[in-house]
Order: sequence, then C-alpha cells, then structure tokens
Amino acid sequence: MKFGYKLAAEGFGPKELIEQAVRAEQAGFDFVEISDHYHPWLDVQGHSPFAWTVLGAIAAKTERIGLATGVTCPSVRYHPAIIAQAAATLAITSDNRFTLGIGAGERLNEHVVGQGFPSVRGRHERLREALEIIKLLWQGGYQSYEGKHLQLEDARVFDLPDQLPVIAVAAGGRNAATMAAELGDGLFATDPRPDLVETYQGAGGTGPRYAEVPMAWAPTAEAGIKEAHKTTRWALTGWKVMSELPNPANFEAASQTVREEDIAEKFAVGPDAAAYVEAVKPYAEAGFDHIVLQNAGPDPEGFIDFFHKDLSDKLRAL
Repeated sequence: MKFGYKLAAEGFGPKELIEQAVRAEQAGFDFVEISDHYHPWLDVQGHSPFAWTVLGAIAAKTERIGLATGVTCPSVRYHPAIIAQAAATLAITSDNRFTLGIGAGERLNEHVVGQGFPSVRGRHERLREALEIIKLLWQGGYQSYEGKHLQLEDARVFDLPDQLPVIAVAAGGRNAATMAAELGDGLFATDPRPDLVETYQGAGGTGPRYAEVPMAWAPTAEAGIKEAHKTTRWALTGWKVMSELPNPANFEAASQTVREEDIAEKFAVGPDAAAYVEAVKPYAEAGFDHIVLQNAGPDPEGFIDFFHKDLSDKLRAL
C-alpha cells in the first residue's frame, strides 16, 4: 500500500504547493496528487494555479516521489491531444514518476471555455473518446480520430517516454469503473466503495486503485473542524451538486447548511494518529492500495511532520 499527499491547488499558490511537495518527499510520502482546477470551490480558498506548471516544477525539484493529477478532465477545457502531449512530457521530465488521473470533469472548471457542460451520459461518452485518443497518440506516429464528440486530425506526439504513464480513471459508479478497466490502467475514487473495486477487477482491471481520505489535522479537534468547515464544507454537498455548479459563489450558497458537526462526522480531525488510521481502514478494506491523505487543516507543514513522526508507520502497518 502506498500513501500520497494531496496538493490542494484551490487553497495554495504555486510556490507553496511546490514547497509542500518537496517536504512531502522528505517526510516519506510515496506520491503527491494535485487537483487540476480552473476555479477554487469557494472564494475563501483563494487560489487555483495551473496544475501542469506546478507538476513540472515539482518534477525538477524532487527525485523519488511519484506525481499524479487528481483528476484532469481531458475532454472539455482541454482536448485529449493536449493532455496526451503534456502527460508524455511530464513522464520524461519526472523519470517515469507520473500517473495521469483523469475523469469526466465538473462544470466549475469546464464551463469557462464557453462550450457548455455535457450531460452525465455525454460526459462519459467524451471521456471514453478522450481515452481512446490519448492511447492512440501514445502508440506513436501520425494519428487521426473521428468520434461522436471529439476529433483528431493528423497529430503526433513526438516526445514519448520509454515507459508510458499509468492512466487512473475516476469512477463514481460501475460504468466508469468498467471503463477504467477497459481503457485505463488504474482506478480513482473518493469513497470507500468495494463495489467499485470489484467492478474494476471483474472487468479485467489489474492496476493501482487510488482513493482520497478526508482529514483535517490540527493541534485540537476543534481547530481542525473549524478550518475544514471554513474551506472544505463544499465536499459534503454530494457529487451531483459538486459536478454541476458553475462558480464558487454557487458552492458558497449550496454549502450554507453544512454544520461543523457534519464535518466532524466525515473528517478525521485533531492530533491523535488513531483517528486517521481508523479513517483509512475502510478504504484499505474496500481494496484501494494508493491512499491519498487529503488534509484540510490549518497547518500543512504541521500535517506533513505529523505524518512523518506519528502516522506513517501506523498506516503502513495496515
């Protein structure tokens, strides 16, 4: 089992994220995963730098730690040809440490290019076509593709790594988990659902299985809860809300009814390592083997030190 640190690009500027990744490597994390957003979820978070620039800088400043997007939508704001090129380049500059996490996207980030935002069915059709285009380009040579939604015309990615990146496909349901097995190399999820792992493996998937675990480290449970409520209460609105709202102001309104008590029920909080081990257990038992620690507490440096000194060995004992 491997453990990753979530780089919350909505909450920190690019230089801070790079510094956090360097510290995560020093603290013994196996990988870092960065959100690929155009907007933050809430205005109070205050940031949203370009994830690919940050990842390139991290690759140059680190030696061992894995890198991953968590996750990129390769079909609206980006064309899959661009993602195929970007991921191939990052795989080379990171010496094959990069995993391409991709998903169907959220309106929050994708509507900005003025092309609208597809229905759930349309998003999954586009995701399938995007996966086919990326894998086609990674075969080398000039390629063309004519899909229902996406096209590719006489394109070639000239710089391909010796080892192609793993593609981990985000799944919130069985259809996407099947797609992850058919067209991806790994699974990505946010809930400890064994049915997603079972579907993925039943469809032939044998790759890594990523999952994010919400937590808010702080010297006291109360401080962790307050900070997570301030910046991350959007996470309790549910996926149907999270995928459909267009701007931080909408998430501000939609999350008004989320209480601090609700945060305490969903997040591991406070200074006790046992609470974090208990939070991770359901994900391990569900079959996920790449666990992303998603800290929404007020002190990222303190959380990284906490992982190094108190948490890492206990988690690895799982």
